[in-house]
Amino acid sequence: MMAFVWWCVPLLSLVAAVSVNADLTLDCRPDFVTLVWTEHRPHVDTSLFRLGSCFPSSTTAREAVFSVYFTDCNFRQLVTGKTLMYFTELSYKPSSDPQASPESYLIVCEYDRPERWSPEYSLPEFDTYDQDALVFHIGLMNADFSGPAESTSFPLGSIIPIMASVEQGSHQPLLLLLEECEASTTPDLRPGSSLYTIISNKGCLVDSKESRSRFEPRENSSEIKLSLQAFRFALGEEVFIHCTLVAWDPNGLDKTKKACHYVKDQGWNLLDNPSYNSLCDCCGSTCKSRKIRSLESGIYHDTVPGVV
Repeated sequence: MMAFVWWCVPLLSLVAAVSVNADLTLDCRPDFVTLVWTEHRPHVDTSLFRLGSCFPSSTTAREAVFSVYFTDCNFRQLVTGKTLMYFTELSYKPSSDPQASPESYLIVCEYDRPERWSPEYSLPEFDTYDQDALVFHIGLMNADFSGPAESTSFPLGSIIPIMASVEQGSHQPLLLLLEECEASTTPDLRPGSSLYTIISNKGCLVDSKESRSRFEPRENSSEIKLSLQAFRFALGEEVFIHCTLVAWDPNGLDKTKKACHYVKDQGWNLLDNPSYNSLCDCCGSTCKSRKIRSLESGIYHDTVPGVV
């Protein structure tokens, strides 16, 4: 996940309007949050409330209590100006009535942005098998990935096809991965940028938890295709997608070199070999870095412009 200092001081805790049939209290701490939902309707089963993907930490007949870290429960991070925010949804759907409309409430914790905070990203660097530098490409594509996109404007909710590739040249076969991707309102990442995280934690497509975003099946190991659902971020403005690309040994997948997306009712799936989906288990926490890098690898950072 993106690195930042946890000494920020909470400014404000925000929630959407709550029904008069319940009370909600929210305590935002530097690295975790405690939420208490007090229900006044007698027929409501408090054990059916969910905070993002998390079950209640404890329940009574009238209360659902959550005490969780921001690395859990599908909290998302949004950085704008001098503000750092974490947000997810509190939801409820009666299990006895599949036709009942689910309830949901936006839960937001807002903090001062640390003065020295800046997004973590890699500058171009190469560590190759022979003397030839690796050549990377990334860009917006048309709907079937057969050619470049005719437009860089996408309506909210539509699919943005993105494809990246690496020219292998005389190298042995390489596996291309997207290690990190963030959307920004600026063509370069800098401390004042507004950010929206798409891929983090060494190849986890975190945006797929709340959208139709996914990695598409590979045709070549040296290419990777991403179907990204246009998200609610800087609407009407020009948006730049910053990605770190990694070319890796196809036989060297581990928790820090992978491509994982979330599939509803299945969980995290590994793009290249579902038999090793366990490599994606760390997507809900922290995927630790390896100490030794493969010689047949390269890393490159690039930006794709577009308007959402």
